[in-house]
Amino acid sequence: MIDFDLVRHGRLELNDLARGLTPAALAAASRAMTADLIGRLRAGIDEDVTFVPDDPGADDSFAVDAAEAGLAWTLGHVIVHVTASAEEAACLAAELARGVEHHGRSRYEVPWPAIVTIVACRDRLRESERMILATLGTWPDEPHLEVAYTTSRGSLRNAPARFLGGLLHADSHRGQVSEILRQASVARASSASAETAPGDRPVSCG
Repeated sequence: MIDFDLVRHGRLELNDLARGLTPAALAAASRAMTADLIGRLRAGIDEDVTFVPDDPGADDSFAVDAAEAGLAWTLGHVIVHVTASAEEAACLAAELARGVEHHGRSRYEVPWPAIVTIVACRDRLRESERMILATLGTWPDEPHLEVAYTTSRGSLRNAPARFLGGLLHADSHRGQVSEILRQASVARASSASAETAPGDRPVSCG
């Protein structure tokens, strides 16, 4: 796993962290991220995937449907969001590596309501990993590292940095995955406790 803390705290630019990273190193980092997320899913069951967590800070300014802007994300929603962002980063990075100037976005997100089981979450992560690794195979032997663009925040992004941006984004959601599963587990336990409360047990007539 790549440690993004210095970047997250503003002590290092993503371009600096990406410097010297080869396609092989980026592939290894992608596999590690997928393995981490799949590992976190082992704590969940199918009903956790559609559980709506308590998330007072929910604010998706890029939501396709404005009605969903303040919607708390389910586990399925987070998984499709993370994978779509990582795939977009990988596709754009491959273009930069081939010498193609930055020209906009390249994004498709699987409809999140369609992801309703833990198996579906794992499959989406594995499918995404396969697609992302395939983009690295399109990099030339000598990628055009000089081809870069400036983000809206004034940061420079060449191919390795653009790819790494997808992993940085995924890294920022790892804790959210665990928190959703934690809340779902607590909710299940609370529901089970309420169902078996002494006052609710049938009175024996024997």
